[in-house]
Amino acid sequence: MTYTVNCSILLTELPLLERPAAAKAAGFDAVEFWWPFDTSVPGDAQVTAFENAINDAGVQLTGLNFNAGNMPGGDRGLASWPERSTEFQDNIDVVAGIGERLGCKAFNALYGNRIDGESPGKQDEIGAENLATAAAGVARIGGTVLLEPVSGAPRYPLLTAQDALKVIARVTAESGATNIKLLADFYHLAVNGDDVEAVIENHAKDFGHIQIADNPGRGAPGTGELPLGEWIARSRTLGYTGHIGLEYKEPPESAFSWAIRQRANAS
Repeated sequence: MTYTVNCSILLTELPLLERPAAAKAAGFDAVEFWWPFDTSVPGDAQVTAFENAINDAGVQLTGLNFNAGNMPGGDRGLASWPERSTEFQDNIDVVAGIGERLGCKAFNALYGNRIDGESPGKQDEIGAENLATAAAGVARIGGTVLLEPVSGAPRYPLLTAQDALKVIARVTAESGATNIKLLADFYHLAVNGDDVEAVIENHAKDFGHIQIADNPGRGAPGTGELPLGEWIARSRTLGYTGHIGLEYKEPPESAFSWAIRQRANAS
């Protein structure tokens, strides 16, 4: 199984730039990150330090978010946020540049919360335009824009796989972009009450990425009740060939104990 460690939610006891090496030491060869900077256009030194941390650790960056705003403060993306649309657009070239230099092809664009004083229709129009621009921006490096349903954010409008797929269909119809795909986070889908098995049956071959966490608690696989192993296996059977993103919360002493057991059982 090809896993990639989300170093923005795991290994957070360490400084961010030390986490890729810690993931490597834990036995993983791939990492992914939410946007690791405070602004859409960070300074060259910051970008270089981030890229060096990946390269020096000897891991592959498999996924990177576009700037999603202040995540701890409740922001969930800039793509459909009218006042911050320019920030999103300015971020595209920076994201694509990092992807080009590090060989990363998958870029998650969080859609954005509904905003007081803005009509959903206007936000959706801007969201579709910005996603099309992002898709064009990363297409030059063979990249794919990912769009995901999210839980735990009351004003985030994409809750189910179908919600995200409708946006993707609109972007494709209006712009012709074909490099925007569903990010199937099994935890978010399950928490939001989506029929995960049906989503897998109908769309697994077209998933742009899979992420996992168990429920309740958003902990490591095996700490909750979700049949994550079965869902992953079925997705593989139906044609998904990409990485499985580990995007859960777990203390460092037990963060990867499930993986150690899995490797032991396979040997």
